[in-house]
Amino acid sequence: MARKDTTADNAANPGRLKQIVLTYKMTRKADKMIGLVLAAVGIVTFGVFLAIGFLLGHPIYLGILGLLLAFLATAIVFGRRAERAAFGQMEGQPGAAAAVLDNIGRGWTTTPAVAMNRSQDVVHRAVGKAGIVLVAEGNPNRVKSLLAAEKKKMARIVADVPVHDVMVGTGEGQIPLKKVRTTMLKFPRVLTGPQVTATNDRLRAMGDLMSNMPLPKGPMPKGMKLPKGGGKAR
Repeated sequence: MARKDTTADNAANPGRLKQIVLTYKMTRKADKMIGLVLAAVGIVTFGVFLAIGFLLGHPIYLGILGLLLAFLATAIVFGRRAERAAFGQMEGQPGAAAAVLDNIGRGWTTTPAVAMNRSQDVVHRAVGKAGIVLVAEGNPNRVKSLLAAEKKKMARIVADVPVHDVMVGTGEGQIPLKKVRTTMLKFPRVLTGPQVTATNDRLRAMGDLMSNMPLPKGPMPKGMKLPKGGGKAR
């Protein structure tokens, strides 16, 4: 059993190392100083603890502690700068907000692209204990109408659930991509777990009803018009 665990760990380690290397390369494209910054953080942290160790007469113990803390500090700085670089590369790209919502954390159910127009302005939806959050990205002037229409739809389906809206961007009244997650987590939690589940079920049922509407198969004959009121074929 121990051999199997060891084999699994050895197989996983190359994957983790490869991921770290890929993340570093991606970060370095946007942050040219990443290597020097990480080296400086590690050396300064280790040097400070080693110096304190000599002053106290315990250079070995504090040197080991400094080495461990140097790795920790370097990892923290690397993670933050990598995250900043990733957001910088995603900023302005279609679907970037959906990627942020996918990683918002537990307790949230996200549905990308619940509304979209021909210009690729899009509205995503997230449901959690804060209620419903509509996240819009695209041209501010065009996406406002999409956002307003989706809010009206939510008011009809789940009138008793608060609906928040977030417009992603760098302009006035917009939220930068890197602050979307923080902004959503600041909304007050007003729903219980069962209420969140019930809200998701209602929205999912409405989505299923819309997707299951009967539509004629094949191309529509020329000159044929749909009956007013969306009547069903008998």
